[in-house]
Amino acid sequence: QVQLVESGGGSVQAGGSLRLSCAASGYTFSRGCMGWFRQGPGKEREGVALIDSDGSTTYADSVKGRFTISKDYGDNTLYLQMNSLEPEDTAMYYCAAQPYGGSWWCNFGTTYSYWGQGTQVTVSS
Repeated sequence: QVQLVESGGGSVQAGGSLRLSCAASGYTFSRGCMGWFRQGPGKEREGVALIDSDGSTTYADSVKGRFTISKDYGDNTLYLQMNSLEPEDTAMYYCAAQPYGGSWWCNFGTTYSYWGQGTQVTVSS
């Protein structure tokens, strides 16, 4: 059974930083695509960042140059380093994963098989 557990959210002022973590269990870390999505108040869920099985990354335009996605194979954890945070980044952030990698599967439009419960990020101006 795959479990994804996020942590690291919180409240921060604009310009600050946070690092989100997603601990994965029951999931073959090296094979599939993993990513971060977010849903702000009154908004639809959107993709933030993806990391494929080969380590290649994809970012939403709104976070390029500010956010960095990475994964640690040693402890099966996915990270999202968020710098220069803006009030518009306020959202519930979700970790997602699927068993398959490659460009066909690893994009923001794919249906992801596994989701975490979310961690709240609030950025004040």
